[in-house]
Amino acid sequence: MEAILDWVVLVMRTVGSPGVGLATALETVFPPVPSELVLPLAGYTASQGHYGLVPAVAWATGGSLAGALLLYWLGAAWGLERTCAVADRIPLMHADDVRRAVAWFGRHGRTAVFIGRLVPGVRSLISIPAGIDRMPLLRFCVFTTAGSLVWNAALILAGYELGAQWHVVERYVGGVGNVVYVLLAVVLVVVVARRLRHGVSGEPRRSTPPHQQPRR
Repeated sequence: MEAILDWVVLVMRTVGSPGVGLATALETVFPPVPSELVLPLAGYTASQGHYGLVPAVAWATGGSLAGALLLYWLGAAWGLERTCAVADRIPLMHADDVRRAVAWFGRHGRTAVFIGRLVPGVRSLISIPAGIDRMPLLRFCVFTTAGSLVWNAALILAGYELGAQWHVVERYVGGVGNVVYVLLAVVLVVVVARRLRHGVSGEPRRSTPPHQQPRR
């Protein structure tokens, strides 16, 4: 991670504010590169006079949108049926789970995209169900941009104000991310427990409704 951050600093100082956009696009597509480190570091670099605060926020938001669009198109290309087929091959998972998740997203898509951009661990992944659901592209862009703008501005401004202590931001935001990961783990355990209990009971489960016999 230290090597990655050194590279990010080099790009930002060499390219300027567009380098912030490049770094943000990469952290959107590759979640292991945490935005809670990249964005405060961008703010700190701005405080040293390498570029302005407003251009840093603008380029970071553009980079977030670019990365989110890539994941959106991957979800759209993969499609619902192919995702369901993969789910049916994974132990303790069913196509019905995927269909319910996508149906939920269809009802709450705008809120999910906006709030999802503000939640560590979810920021990148939320673009994939948006693509699977074929959420209208303009709507996806608007809510992704709005959520990303709030997140990016808050973390970049924090790094700008903290200066050399920019890394303190990751300590607090990372704690929120850990809570999210724990909650996701709890949900996963509950789902697995239900699947195992269902398997022991021997009750049949269908991933799709039974075919209707043609009338004669």
